Amino acid sequence: MGTERSAVTVIGLGQMGAALAATLLERGHPTTVWNRSAGKAQPLVERGARLAATPGEAVAASPLVIVCVLDYDALHATLDPVAASLAGRSLVNLTSGSPEQAQEAEAWARSHAADYLDGAIMTTPPGVGSPEMMFLYSGSRAVFETHRPTLAALGDPLHLGAEPGLASLYDAALLGLMWSTMTGWLHGTALVGAEKTEATAFTPVAIRWLSAVTGFLATYAAQVDAGRYPGDDATVDVQIAAIDHLLHAAAARGIDNALPELLKATMERTRDLGHGSDSYASVIEVLRKGPSPSV
Repeated sequence: MGTERSAVTVIGLGQMGAALAATLLERGHPTTVWNRSAGKAQPLVERGARLAATPGEAVAASPLVIVCVLDYDALHATLDPVAASLAGRSLVNLTSGSPEQAQEAEAWARSHAADYLDGAIMTTPPGVGSPEMMFLYSGSRAVFETHRPTLAALGDPLHLGAEPGLASLYDAALLGLMWSTMTGWLHGTALVGAEKTEATAFTPVAIRWLSAVTGFLATYAAQVDAGRYPGDDATVDVQIAAIDHLLHAAAARGIDNALPELLKATMERTRDLGHGSDSYASVIEVLRKGPSPSV
């Protein structure tokens, strides 16, 4: 005998919203959908979704309302006119925005007697539904626990804390990590590519190296929290000397050096603060102080 799945509404059927709704349908959840352009709902309707005629009807259809629209202006344009219908419902907002916008949305939802949970989707639409993909949430723990089985259908749900802006803050931080990592990989790929090495040959070695780098992160995290950076592995001074080799090799092969030059400058600022004999984790002291004043 199958377990009955809870009903859910999805508002917003762009690529991501459509992937959310399709996954919920596949997992057996009665799913109501609404989109400003109703035509986008047709493939989902053919798979069993119920199309609401208005946002108010969509909200009324389910105790859990998931919103994934272009931005917060679109969210308010859709929900402000029907805000009264949100009373007693759980609103999970997966719209991308800033921590401050999430905080304002939580206060707005609370003023309309709705429970609010903010979220960030750490995957592209094809990854929705994979238990390997993280969905970050912050805000009401009660909403998270009540609807955890439904949220788990979309990906691995992680609750970060009661502060509603945390999911957006983590999202920004993790995207920064992704862009830095991918650009570093592309710089290395361009460098070895100058010697006719293909990206597909270099990348397995790079991935293996990244597994070692994750070990450095785990070690340095404790140092950052403690505010102490013992230089018992490789000091900032050593890293400055090492990055000169990268700069030379790239310049000799006509590779853009903007990224490593920025990294070297940051290391040098760290050294100038007195951390030359400390571990690389001490760079955080420069980052916390913000950019150097222009001369």
